[in-house]
Amino acid sequence: MIYTFLATGFEEVEALGPIDVCRRAGLNVKTVSVTGEKTVTGAHGVGIVADSLFEENDFSDATMLFLPGGMPGSTNLDAHEGLRRLILEHAKADKPLAAICAAPMVYGKLGLTKGKKATCYPGFETYLEGADYTAALVERDGMLFTGCGPAAALALGYEIVSFFCGQDTAEQLRQGMRYTLLQA
Repeated sequence: MIYTFLATGFEEVEALGPIDVCRRAGLNVKTVSVTGEKTVTGAHGVGIVADSLFEENDFSDATMLFLPGGMPGSTNLDAHEGLRRLILEHAKADKPLAAICAAPMVYGKLGLTKGKKATCYPGFETYLEGADYTAALVERDGMLFTGCGPAAALALGYEIVSFFCGQDTAEQLRQGMRYTLLQA
């Protein structure tokens, strides 16, 4: 199960783009509100009804944790102590972590970007402690997946699909969703 965490002020496209791509590939993705309410309002006023509340999960089936960016969504994720503990447990088990835009700062502040290539929204690289900041659209280094902002949403989704389902499946999705036309 890929758990996607939603906090007030999350960037809507950065959450929904990767979720859509992953679900098209047949991956199980569950949205989790860290607000105590099922409906979470994004940075642009779009309300999304999460599948569950943080407190309703034990996360034992987590294959990946995903943090969408946005402000103040990223700082709200960073302030959630339960989520921070979960991320550290997940990283200790050498399971994949993904984040986009400002949200990689959560991993950086936990020391999880040390010695890793990573990207994020410009200006947030100062939080990527010990990382090799690349400014790439998407970066994957081992079990750390990062994207630089809203334009990276689908590309990050394809990178996650490639990891779990293989490059062929990711390429079929790129073509089927007409993403390949952007590369022409």
